[in-house]
Amino acid sequence: MGLVGRLAAVCSVLIVSLILPAASALARKAASAPATKPAGHAYFWHPEIAPSGPMVMVVSLDEQYIYVYRNGVAIGVSPISSGRPGYETPTGVYTILQKEREHRSNLYDDAPMPYMQRLTWDGVAMHGGNLPGHPASHGCIRLPPTFAEKLFQATRRGGVVVIADARVSPAAIVHPAALAPIDLAGQPAVPVRQGETDIPLPVEAGGAPLSIIISTHDRMAYVLRDGKLSASSPLRVAPDAQEYGFHGTLLYVMGEDRTAPSSRETAVRPLHQWSAYRILGSGPVPEPAQMAKQLKLPEAFGQGIQQALVPGTTVLVTDLPGQGGDALRPYASLLVSDRPTATDAP
Repeated sequence: MGLVGRLAAVCSVLIVSLILPAASALARKAASAPATKPAGHAYFWHPEIAPSGPMVMVVSLDEQYIYVYRNGVAIGVSPISSGRPGYETPTGVYTILQKEREHRSNLYDDAPMPYMQRLTWDGVAMHGGNLPGHPASHGCIRLPPTFAEKLFQATRRGGVVVIADARVSPAAIVHPAALAPIDLAGQPAVPVRQGETDIPLPVEAGGAPLSIIISTHDRMAYVLRDGKLSASSPLRVAPDAQEYGFHGTLLYVMGEDRTAPSSRETAVRPLHQWSAYRILGSGPVPEPAQMAKQLKLPEAFGQGIQQALVPGTTVLVTDLPGQGGDALRPYASLLVSDRPTATDAP
């Protein structure tokens, strides 16, 4: 899984000022945090900068650092130790499948893995451990023990973790569309196949947000709940979509809504705050309005997704196969099963 895109932009101060206008000093500190990495085993952790909203963790393997964003705002950065040669940590987009405060490895001599957050069932997780200053694990992402505890307390199952070869920083997108960045209208480009247009039900209270994968390669949309495929539908892709930046892999994360003041005379639609990340490829992330013109879902399917939108919903747009691929492009980590296999522990 080769994630080779590189975006060096730091987290935008504008995002912070929109969400926490009263915290200007902290906002400046948050915006500069990813650009000024702590030395040694020191870490930056200020969750009060963005006290609510969905969280995205970005692991930069070449820098050996993890960056933590909440509602598009940088709230933490810490050194890590990833997989050593022969046990390289795989790149990709993952969701947290399991959390355990006290865990021991079933694969490597009962080694302690405190504050374990599992990303795959075959041996990749984040946990507290020793950081020698270079990649040294069997594939896991080691964190300073104190930072691992703080991160564990702030995350939940279903949270998004991006593992990349370079740093990936978010851009802010605010758009009033019902399902930014995917349009709801339009007929599918291929005949609807039986069983592939089940409309996803709204997320239950306390349930994990939906993960939506748009594969322009497959011309399909996949909807996952708790890491399991729950619905899918054909997708229509405009012939000139690639000219508008629809190449590589883009990640959109829905933040907390911002609703303009309403009046008795005028009904105001909520403005959905989205954080956008280019993970593969180069160039800016397409705006939702451009996206809506190029990628279209059947209306009934899209409306079903609309009912399930909550902060934390992710939309992954990729030109790679949505359900795996050949050895050169084995992507789509978000499609990992939520059920453990026979070798289910790091």
